[in-house]
Amino acid sequence: MARTEKRNQNLMNLIKRVHSVVENADIEKHRQSQDYFGALLGNSKETTVKAVRVGEMYGEWIAVNRTHMKKHVILYCHGGGYSTGSSQYARTLTTKLAMSTSMDVFSFDYRLAPEHPYPAAVEDAVAAWDYLMLLGYGARDVVIAGDSAGGNLALALTFKLKEEERLLPRGLVLMSPWTDLTSSGKSYENKKEVDPVLGEEYIGQMIQNYASGQDLENPLISPVFGDFEGFPSTYIQVGDNEMLLNDATLLHKKMVKANVPVKIDIFKGMWHVFQMSPFKTAYEAMDKNAEFIYDICR
Repeated sequence: MARTEKRNQNLMNLIKRVHSVVENADIEKHRQSQDYFGALLGNSKETTVKAVRVGEMYGEWIAVNRTHMKKHVILYCHGGGYSTGSSQYARTLTTKLAMSTSMDVFSFDYRLAPEHPYPAAVEDAVAAWDYLMLLGYGARDVVIAGDSAGGNLALALTFKLKEEERLLPRGLVLMSPWTDLTSSGKSYENKKEVDPVLGEEYIGQMIQNYASGQDLENPLISPVFGDFEGFPSTYIQVGDNEMLLNDATLLHKKMVKANVPVKIDIFKGMWHVFQMSPFKTAYEAMDKNAEFIYDICR
């Protein structure tokens, strides 16, 4: 047990070092660093990447190089606090998702803040959804997945579809979702010393970039404040060493109350979007994502 904890501590220290490399005051350099890490850790001989344009927006398909399921597809929303991140950065997750599910994964580069604050990302997510519908997928053929701010966007997109009285996706897969920009959860306080990735200043800056002057309780900005009635099956993963722990647990509680078929797994000793890291627990978490997706796509 002590050995496992020591290994986790070493991994967290490594993540902290990696994150401090990309935590650059120059946001453009920060974005380039993340793309570099994505290119470094997200390449796999088992998958192919096909670039497409959706209007002005870049998107990419990740597919496994073997016979695989074509009927269902995963729409992936990348993280990065709405200010950074890209499809390339998300390959550390999308390639694992494609390999574990044997499904095609479509991810897209929504416009980033502060140049493009709310609602730009939500508008672009709707455009990505519409692109899949135009290709001939039905709403029930699509599972929306996302990490961190991408988990926020997956929920916001579902709220937007509900608002427009459109059909909702088959399910949602959320890794360390950022659901509450009012930062009301206790974990913002009691996990800030142990969280190796996120900090108060960083989160504050991301909120300022994306939602300055907005009502932070708008469900399209902080989905935890929304009405989840009629929402599709949802699976949430979160680490117990992260400031966003309560963003996930409060979301789970709200969904249970609204009778949404929802499940949460809290990973002991893990940190924000630990699934990106190349180690055993990350692959096990991805297998759990795949099991959930198989279950709902039967």
